Amino acid sequence: MNERILLILPCCIGDVVMATATLHALRRGFPQAHITWAVGGWARQTIEAHPDLDAILDTGPNALPVRTPAEMMRFVRQIRAGHYTHLVSLVRSPLMSVAAMLSGVPVRVGLDSGGRGFGYTVRVPIDPHEARLEGDIYLETAHALGVDILDCWANLPLTAANEMILQTLRVQHGIDERYLVIHPGGGSNPGMEMDEKRWPPAWFAHVGAALTAHLHAQLVLIGGPEDAALIQSVKQALAPTVPVVALPPLPFAQVGALAAEALVYIGNDTGMTHIAAASGAHTVAIFGPSDPGRYAPFVPGVLVLWEPTELPEEGVAAGGPDGWDWARDGVGPGEALEQIRAFAERTGVSSYSPGLPPL
Repeated sequence: MNERILLILPCCIGDVVMATATLHALRRGFPQAHITWAVGGWARQTIEAHPDLDAILDTGPNALPVRTPAEMMRFVRQIRAGHYTHLVSLVRSPLMSVAAMLSGVPVRVGLDSGGRGFGYTVRVPIDPHEARLEGDIYLETAHALGVDILDCWANLPLTAANEMILQTLRVQHGIDERYLVIHPGGGSNPGMEMDEKRWPPAWFAHVGAALTAHLHAQLVLIGGPEDAALIQSVKQALAPTVPVVALPPLPFAQVGALAAEALVYIGNDTGMTHIAAASGAHTVAIFGPSDPGRYAPFVPGVLVLWEPTELPEEGVAAGGPDGWDWARDGVGPGEALEQIRAFAERTGVSSYSPGLPPL
């Protein structure tokens, strides 16, 4: 009998993307298994076409689908209906631990932070005060099942269909062959609101304008449905001579394809940045009131810009630091531009292209 594995992580986008490393490890360790991911509607489209995945169990719109007794029993019934042999939970909540225990799944692996993993048959102890990458922590659950986790990273493989859609998108919006992508939004999801993560729009404009000149490229601005005002602020701060295209909100797969083809992607500590990095983009992640030692994209080669500062030991679950001020506490546009230029040189995107003047 082949294994039936349920991976549980409903929210949020960045966390779900980081957990694709765990999905890949589970597929490596159980190549014939049927693997289902219990994920919420907010993050579902991020991974529903992943080649390592067989099915989706939609947990609904909430960040945690077990907050009330009715929600708890609904989720338990969903798990029981799947007849799973293994449950792998990446959720720290004691309520999820209860749901796992009630599910009756024989092998239940889960994170045990401060004793919250009492419902799992295999507990993976973690210290909430230790700053470790979430992707590394998640992988420990697969390792606890005896799976080889070496060289498992966040991954969102691009499909031929998405690449074809991207080409149509570029024609429709007049996107040049050489372009860079900036996403100025983020910090908002069903599990948390933290607008302080957003680098100032004027600084994005400054860096974007300088890089379009340096790379002989076009600037493409992207964002979610709530980011229109931020994108407009960036556009207003640009000189009229800067070649810029502002796109409407895109499906996550198209964001990944667009970013992967860009010279550079630049964004805040947000789900879109994780999608870009996992899709293979040359990614620049700007951190401020959150710790890249915990939340940086779980992909090698990402340029993280951060001015070290004192943050809550429990991570973003404890909120951001009081009185955060980018000008006083964060990385500024001058330093960012210097590091991004060096990053562009290292990754080869600054190299000479036929028909363009050398830098």
